[in-house]
Amino acid sequence: MTIKKRIAAFHQLGEKIGALSAEDKAFLFQETANENPWFTSDNIQLALDGIAFFLNYDALEKWCGKYTFRETVSKKIGIAMAGNIPLVGFHDFLCVLLSNHQLVAKLSSNDSVLMKFIAKTLIEIEKDFENRIHFEERLKNVDAVIATGSDNTSRYFEYYFRNTPHIIRKNRTSCAVILGEEAPNEFELLGRDIFTYFGLGCRNVSKIFVPENFDFTPLLKNWENYQPIIHHHKYANNYDYQKSILLINQIPFYDSGFVLLTPNTNLVSPISTVYYETYSDLNDLDSKINQQHDKIQCIVSARAWYKQSFPFGKAQLPAIDDYADGIDTMDFLSKI
Repeated sequence: MTIKKRIAAFHQLGEKIGALSAEDKAFLFQETANENPWFTSDNIQLALDGIAFFLNYDALEKWCGKYTFRETVSKKIGIAMAGNIPLVGFHDFLCVLLSNHQLVAKLSSNDSVLMKFIAKTLIEIEKDFENRIHFEERLKNVDAVIATGSDNTSRYFEYYFRNTPHIIRKNRTSCAVILGEEAPNEFELLGRDIFTYFGLGCRNVSKIFVPENFDFTPLLKNWENYQPIIHHHKYANNYDYQKSILLINQIPFYDSGFVLLTPNTNLVSPISTVYYETYSDLNDLDSKINQQHDKIQCIVSARAWYKQSFPFGKAQLPAIDDYADGIDTMDFLSKI
């Protein structure tokens, strides 16, 4: 199967995803929610829209044109997929198959329905993929491995696959930088980066850096449109629990009724909680971010004023070559 044929198949996959009927979506969304209650219809739709956006023929061709793939050599690439947000493993799925390798995937029990749906749809489009996609319980007899997990599981992966070419991704999160001169609607856009997927993704903002003496009132007021998130029972349970912990330990916090803002130097905050930290000037801000750079997936700021940041509201819209942990997956696969 030539690279052009592979690209064409994925392009058609994007078109099929975009043309799903209401009836097909309803069935798929229900099956997915039965497996994982965090995967709501809105969040599944957002993930599908993101994939359809990726799968543009010209964009795929331009992206693949940067690499040289061995068209006559196909290796078995093991993928240990995460399941924190819908279809989080799709990019690895795409990279392995476009680079002319065979996919041997261990699916997350939290996100198997959607991944199997994607694979089935792709095989219906291009039969040649049938012998290139394998879902297994264990990653054995593979030529290379890509694994995504927590800091703890990454140590296991590093040891277990120490003699196999690998990419091992660790726990990361994202942060926001506030200048103090943002317009109210910009704070609302920041809310997308925080509340989308209930904050469960590595591209979700879990920490904000604010100037000293920052007034949080406009920020919280412009997050009010996200208040319905509290009606999700699992999110609400987390909110109640985290609020009780803050109260018992007498830790100061702001409470919007659906999200808690509390000072903390850590980057990763619990569900329903956002950490904040003040900075005195730009040098102080740079220092604080650089100290934890290897734990940050992406940074957002209003109109992307901060260096190498995304604009507010765009954290969940990475480019197709914006690789997790900054590791070029396609380059790795092209050299296996």
